[in-house]
Amino acid sequence: MKIHELSPVPGSNRPSKRIGRGAGSGQGKTAGKGHKGQKARSGGSIRPGFEGGQMPFYMRSPKRGFNNIFAKKYTAINVSALNVFEDGAVIDAQSLMEKGIIKKSLDGVKIIGNGDVTKKFTVKATSFSESAKQKIEAAGGKAEVL
Repeated sequence: MKIHELSPVPGSNRPSKRIGRGAGSGQGKTAGKGHKGQKARSGGSIRPGFEGGQMPFYMRSPKRGFNNIFAKKYTAINVSALNVFEDGAVIDAQSLMEKGIIKKSLDGVKIIGNGDVTKKFTVKATSFSESAKQKIEAAGGKAEVL
């Protein structure tokens, strides 16, 4: 088979509608746009969310508080969840994903001091709570901030 022998599957390629090409074409005169109105004009399109001049829903709905767009979202993990690793392991976001403890790390991983640590290991995370850091170091491990 050669490139010049290729052809599309029958019925997959339809000829384009020739709009506004005379009364006999079936799409002549108003070219399928009806009579007058905003949608019949050139450039007459309505932006998404426009409700015909009525106050739009996104402006009617109540808004409260403040949403900081620069805030970092951390995936929080309890210290007790780290006990699944063997003694002397180096724990980071990648190893936590491989073990299935977290699904995604968002802007980083934060270790929280809920539970107890029984083994000693090196934990590399974006941030630690004070109690988590103390528990890891008390067990003989290291808490490294990335």
